[in-house]
Amino acid sequence: MASTQPPPTRPRPGYGTNPNPNPNLNSLVGSVQNMQIGNRPSQPPPGPAYVGGIPPQPNNHFGPPGPIVRPGPPPPHSSARPVGAPAGFVAGRPLSAPMVNNGPFTSPPGGPGPFRGNPPQTISSTSGNQGPFSGGPVPQTLNGPSASQTPFSGAPMTQPAVSGGPFASHPPPSSQTPLGGRSLPVRPPFSGPPSSQPPFPGAPPQSSRPPMMAAPPTSQSPFMGPVPSQPSITSTPPASQPPFIGGPFPMFRQPFPGRPPSSQLPYGPGAGQAMPNPSFPGAPPPSQPFNQMPQPPSHQFPGSQMVRGPPGSGISHGSQPWSSQTTQSSPQGMLGMSSTMAPPPPRMYGMATQAPVSPMMGHSPGSTPSKIDPSQVPRPMPSGSSPVIFETRIGGQASIPPPATSDFIVRDTGNCSPRYMRSTINQIPCTGDLLSTSALQLSLLVQPFALPHPSEEPIQVVDFGESGPLRCSRCKGYINPFMKFIEQGRRFVCNLCGSVDQTPRDYLCNLGPDGRRRDVDERPELCRGTVEFVATKEYMVRDPMPAVFFFLIDVSMNAVQTGATAAACSAISQAIADLPEGPRTKVGVATYDSTIHFYNLKRSLQQPLMLIVPDVQDVYTPLHTDIVVQFPECRQPLEQLLENIPIMFENTKIAESALCAAMKACSLSMKPTGGKLLVFQSVLPSVGIGSLTSREAEGRTNISIGEKEAHKLLQPADKNLKTMAIEFAEYQVCVDIFISSQTYVDIASISVIPRTTGGQVYYYYPFSALSDSAKLYNDLRWNVTRPQGFEAVMRVRCTQGLQVQDYFGNFCKRIPTDIDLPGIDSDKTIMVTFKHDDKFQEGSECAFQCAILYTTVYGQRRIRVSNLSLPCTSMLSNIFRSADLDSHFATFLKRAANDVPTNPLSHVREQVTNLCINTLHAYRKYCATVSSTGQLILPETLKLLPLYTLALTKSVGLLADGRFDDRSYWINRAFILSTALCVPLVYPRMIAIQDLASMEDGMLVPPVLSLSSDQVTDDGIYFLENGEDALVYVGNSVDTDVLQKIFGASSIDAIPTQFVLKQYDNELSKKLNEMVSEIQRQRCSYLRLRLCKKDDPSGILFFSYMIEDKTPSGLSYLDFLVRLHRQIQTKMA
Repeated sequence: MASTQPPPTRPRPGYGTNPNPNPNLNSLVGSVQNMQIGNRPSQPPPGPAYVGGIPPQPNNHFGPPGPIVRPGPPPPHSSARPVGAPAGFVAGRPLSAPMVNNGPFTSPPGGPGPFRGNPPQTISSTSGNQGPFSGGPVPQTLNGPSASQTPFSGAPMTQPAVSGGPFASHPPPSSQTPLGGRSLPVRPPFSGPPSSQPPFPGAPPQSSRPPMMAAPPTSQSPFMGPVPSQPSITSTPPASQPPFIGGPFPMFRQPFPGRPPSSQLPYGPGAGQAMPNPSFPGAPPPSQPFNQMPQPPSHQFPGSQMVRGPPGSGISHGSQPWSSQTTQSSPQGMLGMSSTMAPPPPRMYGMATQAPVSPMMGHSPGSTPSKIDPSQVPRPMPSGSSPVIFETRIGGQASIPPPATSDFIVRDTGNCSPRYMRSTINQIPCTGDLLSTSALQLSLLVQPFALPHPSEEPIQVVDFGESGPLRCSRCKGYINPFMKFIEQGRRFVCNLCGSVDQTPRDYLCNLGPDGRRRDVDERPELCRGTVEFVATKEYMVRDPMPAVFFFLIDVSMNAVQTGATAAACSAISQAIADLPEGPRTKVGVATYDSTIHFYNLKRSLQQPLMLIVPDVQDVYTPLHTDIVVQFPECRQPLEQLLENIPIMFENTKIAESALCAAMKACSLSMKPTGGKLLVFQSVLPSVGIGSLTSREAEGRTNISIGEKEAHKLLQPADKNLKTMAIEFAEYQVCVDIFISSQTYVDIASISVIPRTTGGQVYYYYPFSALSDSAKLYNDLRWNVTRPQGFEAVMRVRCTQGLQVQDYFGNFCKRIPTDIDLPGIDSDKTIMVTFKHDDKFQEGSECAFQCAILYTTVYGQRRIRVSNLSLPCTSMLSNIFRSADLDSHFATFLKRAANDVPTNPLSHVREQVTNLCINTLHAYRKYCATVSSTGQLILPETLKLLPLYTLALTKSVGLLADGRFDDRSYWINRAFILSTALCVPLVYPRMIAIQDLASMEDGMLVPPVLSLSSDQVTDDGIYFLENGEDALVYVGNSVDTDVLQKIFGASSIDAIPTQFVLKQYDNELSKKLNEMVSEIQRQRCSYLRLRLCKKDDPSGILFFSYMIEDKTPSGLSYLDFLVRLHRQIQTKMA
């Protein structure tokens, strides 16, 4: 029988060592009982709906009005409630609650026990067959939905569907500009300097910070509720706010957005010579040298433009759709390889420019390469300072989206915003053979909960009542702007499968002279690319789940001594202030070492109870109703518990960790409801089910042998973990793991669970309580406040002629057509690939539809539907002209991440390079006009693909000399990364801090430098960031006055390695803090800062990110171009 002894007698080291173990808890209990929950209406109001042609008002159900809270400490005074909460819920806690320093946890005055009263009672059990309560076995929990059931089961979704591909492209330029630009976009700032966080007690001095890792998903907006309303994002928070707070735009004005128009790039003897000009529209005069070609108008996207209309017309993004061409044009760019420059090929109507570069000077093709002018090779260009308006369809035709990394405002005129769904090609090949010939990828990058620009119209909610949304009877596609009504509106034709259906009587409307329904503009589902339908009971297998947040904390010896336990408790105690209040929000807490400890926080108890589960092989759990309780009722005891957990275990000597057993026990307690399980881990799981052993030493041995078997160490060590993960997904439990370690923890095995349940991995290595606590808090806070949904099911459909080939991302797939997402949020991206199974007619359109059924955090069941319709073409040149660089590179990145665990790294690097070569070869062979064989010809839209491909081959995930955990984490980041953040992951942004002093007024981020050691001087300070980590490099000859202004130190040696950026009373320090804040706003992530010095291992780390230099791990950028050219010549021969 289980014992009910108080904690002092519990056989746990260090638990009963406090001076006053039995103080009274009446004051705590009284405060819990007197907590005011507020008056709640008995029923929440129904979601917005329209009846009889009355359109719903613009609204947004994402969350609270006012500034959207991004990663960063909250401002001291701010109040905002989740707009999406139904009236039945109490106004939420301020999203910007006062920041509590992650400072030392101290015992209360007088040294009372851990709970400042009687410690929680301990109920332990020694029998695996008994529950944690005396007198009987563990009660059985309710059954969740079966594996065969999905929220889409039943009539609404019974047929397999076909789908479309992810990414949007950049149109060719309207004018010609030099290629060698180095500056990158700037954006509005994060306010204030980073906060300084003192270390936790017991945390020893930490070692130097780790190498930069993958950039995290960008953080975006708050909770999604049922009552939509447009969130307001402030670009410049009040000066009184702490650092990095406010509403950063989602990846707007990110680096590398511009696609500068290419032109003949002179090298060697031909450098500077005027190029003969063909007599075609748009070509520069013969006397005009490259560096004097006209710049694009200020209203255009730098380096990009819409397909031109009649000669002489300059069209910007969104102002004109792609038009079909009757002759095959040749958009191209050439990198010339001969000693004498050939004239540029003719430019035809609607044709992109071409960029020749000569990597060889004075030599015939095939000879030894000579000097190249580095300033003339293609490099990323900055975007404009103001956002551009983009209309998704104009004149009945799809518009080409602006670059994913640029700043734009979408006007939904039929196609969905490219933030939600972006295609790699914006003109679909009519046949599979044509797609194969182009060597391009046909994919969609789907980010259904991406944060919109604050100036955009919110997604509208449509309620069809009990009948549910109108759908095709054959393919089950949802009503959308591309379904055609015929016979005076009495029937409609599905744009996905061609089936004809009867229009319901209550949905009838006459057609106008143009053949469109007269009420099209009044019905969002007929005129908007993205809408949200209120789901009926037909779409439910159970009642909508509540918002459940369960926190599982590692209290093993290593976690306590490094300060990870205290940091986790502090982060949770602050983040819970932003949880949505109301009876539907529930929380739970458990800790684990070699055993599992649940905590009963029910209001009726005199004092908290600790329930110990010692059996970690045959796991059981206490009653669900005892462990997962309503948040308003347990908030005060929960905060007290979190404050005292570090003290309770401060003297523990238990080094083992039963992580997997603890996760399974928590999932059993969440089985009746589902929800989010947030796990904090510090050491390798060593006991219980799913225990692991260190494989790192074995892996290093294999690497030295030649990488033949090393990749297998990136696969899960225990196949039972996958079975456990699928079980979690069936319970609708989404797992996020925060790893704060200083040793190997086998992320390759552990990450199987978050990847299968729709969660993600956060990695802090080597963990430092001083420098990483602030990031841990910000990551957790954004995790629980960003737009998200629970128990989701997603399906992508597409027009007959294409079919879905595969899905890539974090999800569970149990049937071929749907993917299950126990959790989905604004940072998650799903890549969908396609293949042809039939032919399309020239001039027809191919439609893609993504439907995701999910539950909001306020318990409303919704169906978000995004539609994209693109023209089909039989011309190869049109395919290249409509290709999108960012999304194509994203497919390269995600495919490489998928292949790394199953193939040797050398094979993956070669495969990535071959993808680039095949694309450039296809363009050269089939689209380029006749030119010298010594020229490397690049398509205008993809001219930066070689640079990004080189960066990918040198990235953490593809380097053989990295740590296995680093590589596994990189793989996990790449899988969920959005299009706009894929490039920064492998090609970081470098900024000269000394340039801040001469920066123009209004600029927050100075021009960006190319990643070459030539840009780094001994008297400069440089800032390098990839979205998650930041390196600050200080040269040996930096002026002492500058050091004093920035670091408050008189010499380099006086600057601590683990420093926290502070703001001093001078202009340079202020601008630096504003710049860091702005970058964190852009990336939506709290950056980990590390100091790098010359002639130091940290300095070597900094220079390892100089992608354009020759390194032991790869060629220089110029040598790589020569290699590409030679291989293309070989294939041409």
